[in-house]
Amino acid sequence: MSRLYDTVAPSVIDEEMLLKAIDEQGPKEEAGRIAKEEETEFADIGALRLDFKNILKVDNLWEFTSLTKLQMDNNIIEKIEGLDSLVNLVWLDLSFNNIEVIENLENLTKLEDLTLYNNRISVVENMDTLTRLHVLSIGNNSLSSLENLIYLRKFKNLQTINLSGNPFCEDPNYKVFVVAHVASLVYLDFRLIDENTKMAAKEQYRYAIEELVADESSAENKRLEREAGETEFNKQKAAYVENLNGPHLFESLFSDDPEAQKLASLPGVDELLLTYKEKMVGICRQVFNFGLQEHEKRQKEVNEFYSCIEEAKTENKEMGTSKIEDFNKYRKKCLSDLTVISDAKVLDSKLAEYDDDISKLWDTLMGYELQLVDQLEDTIKDFERSLADMVSNFVEFVQGLISQVRDLENIHHEKVLEIAILTLEKYVKNELDDELSEELKMLLVDKDTITSAVNASHDVHLLKIDNREDDIIQRANGWMASLMETIHQEEEVLRNRDRVKEINNYIDNLKEEIRSLELPGLQ
Repeated sequence: MSRLYDTVAPSVIDEEMLLKAIDEQGPKEEAGRIAKEEETEFADIGALRLDFKNILKVDNLWEFTSLTKLQMDNNIIEKIEGLDSLVNLVWLDLSFNNIEVIENLENLTKLEDLTLYNNRISVVENMDTLTRLHVLSIGNNSLSSLENLIYLRKFKNLQTINLSGNPFCEDPNYKVFVVAHVASLVYLDFRLIDENTKMAAKEQYRYAIEELVADESSAENKRLEREAGETEFNKQKAAYVENLNGPHLFESLFSDDPEAQKLASLPGVDELLLTYKEKMVGICRQVFNFGLQEHEKRQKEVNEFYSCIEEAKTENKEMGTSKIEDFNKYRKKCLSDLTVISDAKVLDSKLAEYDDDISKLWDTLMGYELQLVDQLEDTIKDFERSLADMVSNFVEFVQGLISQVRDLENIHHEKVLEIAILTLEKYVKNELDDELSEELKMLLVDKDTITSAVNASHDVHLLKIDNREDDIIQRANGWMASLMETIHQEEEVLRNRDRVKEINNYIDNLKEEIRSLELPGLQ
């Protein structure tokens, strides 16, 4: 379809275009004059029209974070892009452009109405995150496969869709196929879907729909299982004990051990490995279970701490609010009285008294804040001590269990070394030629070679064990240090700073109010 701007050079979305569009769409007359005097904040704009601008590329919209409605129809846009920051967008019109692919809409999770009418789109795709989609207009595109519309089944809120003008509309089964497969639809191609049509479509595609439902149910169950697994793993990770509820650590000892497979073929080592694995997995499970228990205790302590903090802040805020409400009642009466005093001396006295009352209010509010600071400081100190004890106990217990793992490795190493020396002696006497692998024979050159191999394997295992122990300790201590830093600096210091600023601004406004009054006694 030819467009008005086909022979005109493409436009760029720049500040000038945006300001002009906002001005054209903004309030008129006196309200418009006032709006122009104030600096335009893109972040405050709720709706924007950029239609018929000959725009080729979507760009420079990242500041419009409050935008809920964006109209960009009748341009020459070739690609959906530059919309990532428009997370509050509810309505988007990109009709009459040159778009070929639906893409880059992942962040627009609040989108309810999407218009892509009259473009060059051949596949309905890449809209999985648009779970609130209510209206979709994608007529006059290049959609040719009815099967592609099965994708729309995932949008449970989709009630209105326009598909007219696409190649597949020539298929005699087009309407019943869409109605049967997208059960949530109320309107198709601007027409209400009647109950007879719904029933006929459902009957015609009954077996296909039943199969689809079964597949969707299976996929949903797998998704839920996957999410549950991810949730559980994240919980274990937060407890610093992920992969310790099985043989993972044991198997990791040997995965990076170049000598492991060779030494495993030594006579009797296979039985040693089975015993080693069983005992080590048992200890790891103790670490795992204890870690989860301690994680729940720490989270409970953190939750109780924040609950206590919020309770203290709420109580303190209520005290301040009550004081301000009382003062405002007094303030209104005082200001009313001041306006009728004509005697300058009396007025000066009343003003001085009122100013003194404002100062007393400042003292009271600041006193409340200092009281809260002291209260929170004590609460934070108690919490930090309690948390430090919990983390310390956790670390000590884990260190004790990991020490047992290290002992198992030392015992295993001694036994393997003993078997290796004995095997070497027999090998030298030509008693084991046919029972050993070629790789093992290469280690049985002399005592130093086989001993070095066993020791190297042992060093790899100890390093793995030490690294896992260090990882648990560092993450636990790091979590506590980070949490306390956040509480002290990012939360309490900033809260206090904001509260003091709020009090000072309030007091300054009270003083400015009295200074700006036109009192007869001062004239």
